[in-house]
Amino acid sequence: MTTVFVLNGPNLNLLGRREPQIYGSTTLADIEKLVREKAETLGTAVTFRQSNHEGHLVDWIHEAGAQGAGIVINAGAYTHTSIALRDAISGSGAPTVEIHLSNVHAREGFRHRSLIAPVSVGVICGFGSMSYLLGLEAVHRVMAERGRQAKPSQH
Repeated sequence: MTTVFVLNGPNLNLLGRREPQIYGSTTLADIEKLVREKAETLGTAVTFRQSNHEGHLVDWIHEAGAQGAGIVINAGAYTHTSIALRDAISGSGAPTVEIHLSNVHAREGFRHRSLIAPVSVGVICGFGSMSYLLGLEAVHRVMAERGRQAKPSQH
């Protein structure tokens, strides 16, 4: 069974109350429920966490890599500022999908640059809570393909 860490950065604990015109009214608990339901259909275990502290996210990325897990990460504002998260993703070896609820490219200019995108297998943004489900499915497929490639041929 594959495992995916779904990691959430700063201020995502405020979902449902914070700028609902941008982020909607869905709470992080609602998103976690949706992710767990989708993970069950994929046969994937999920570790779902949120922190406003960069170091916690770095530690969890290391933990995911050590366990051979994949990562879906909504790093929030750290997406645009954190070399530490970038280096943790790169060093962990964990296949990572960066996700965002809003379309960051339709927002303020400073949100257009991601420091973690270059070390992620892909980026999904602008689909609200569905971004999490798309990210989960994407990392699940990447991990399954890597698993198939790692197995020796039976021929």
